[in-house]
Amino acid sequence: MEKIDFTHARFCAAYGTPDQIPEAKRPEVSVVGRSNVGKSSLINRLVGRKALAKVSSKPGKTATVNFYDVDGIYLVDLPGYGFAKVSAAEKRRWADLIGGYFDQERSFNLVVSLVDIRHEPQKLDHEMVGFLKEGGFPFVVVLTKADKLSRAQQQRQRALIARELDIDPETVLVTSAEKGQGIDELKDAISAACV
Repeated sequence: MEKIDFTHARFCAAYGTPDQIPEAKRPEVSVVGRSNVGKSSLINRLVGRKALAKVSSKPGKTATVNFYDVDGIYLVDLPGYGFAKVSAAEKRRWADLIGGYFDQERSFNLVVSLVDIRHEPQKLDHEMVGFLKEGGFPFVVVLTKADKLSRAQQQRQRALIARELDIDPETVLVTSAEKGQGIDELKDAISAACV
């Protein structure tokens, strides 16, 4: 299997409405998850950079669809969903933006659906995984913030979350952007989906 060189990464563009997003011309890996799940930290760890994706102490900062060129593929960072402290209109705009992106004819090579390992999947996590299953999108569930739990707790949570989301535990990756746990496995999954 050819490997993607994740160190070759640059920010391309950010789009605030679905009709601004240009048509797909290369493989795409989309990253989705709740607004405080650690998307930016995970993306930065993947590409080995501190601040390619903006990390904020306030969740809900990503309000656009952000495209990164990573060695010839697009890594697409979608707005985090479920953040309570934004207006109803802004939540609708985010939902329309995410839905509008997935409604397009694109090269959906892999959707990386992030879930916080410390909690049972929330209603929105269930809805996202259900949406990906129904739409026939290739996806992997990636559990974030694993460094907050012991190895035994991680395995228990992985089994519980897989059962709750009704997916094969073997397709669930346990990661920590802080410690680098599971990042190589995620890189392999992305490479396998794109080359």
